[in-house]
Amino acid sequence: MAKILENLNNTIIAGFVLAVVLVVVMLWWYGEGLALDMAWWSFLFRWLHVLGGIMWIGILYYFNFVQIPNMPKIDADKRPAITGVIAPAALFWFRWGAMWTIVTGLILALLNGYFVEAVLIGLTDGVAKHTQIGIGMWLGTIMWFNVWFIIWPAQKIALGLVEAADDAKPAAGRRAMLFSRTNTMLSIPMLYAMTSAQNIF
Repeated sequence: MAKILENLNNTIIAGFVLAVVLVVVMLWWYGEGLALDMAWWSFLFRWLHVLGGIMWIGILYYFNFVQIPNMPKIDADKRPAITGVIAPAALFWFRWGAMWTIVTGLILALLNGYFVEAVLIGLTDGVAKHTQIGIGMWLGTIMWFNVWFIIWPAQKIALGLVEAADDAKPAAGRRAMLFSRTNTMLSIPMLYAMTSAQNIF
């Protein structure tokens, strides 16, 4: 067991293997009551969407609740460990978590047949669920855009991952922080809209 847990790749593979075992056991146990039909595929993409969202929003919250507030408390000679190692790795999973979340979310909306209604935030059919999920989708899309086209390009400059003038780094870092805070703010109504669409309406 230690060999699995000491290696992150093995840990993730083991997690997916356990999930597959759970699916097989449930199919065997409940037999005819559970089938790999369209509803199951829709659920599968909802699960994948939630996994991606946990990665994305979890790292967003790490940046905003842990890293940014505590950087001033770290001695200057120790900061390169954060900016040179931790932050680039976190930003990799952050941006790809965002991409995974939006792609699986769009597939999920298409599989469930509410893509157009959600994009139009329920204005064409007056269905509250479509309004809520649409608001969540639009907020998530704005957040995804911020990650890929504002935060990541600014962070590359701030962290010195691309060539830029030294005086450009503080401004880029501030821009990345402000849009990261924007995403933190938007995540609250976005998560409310997404979860209420599934649980209230």
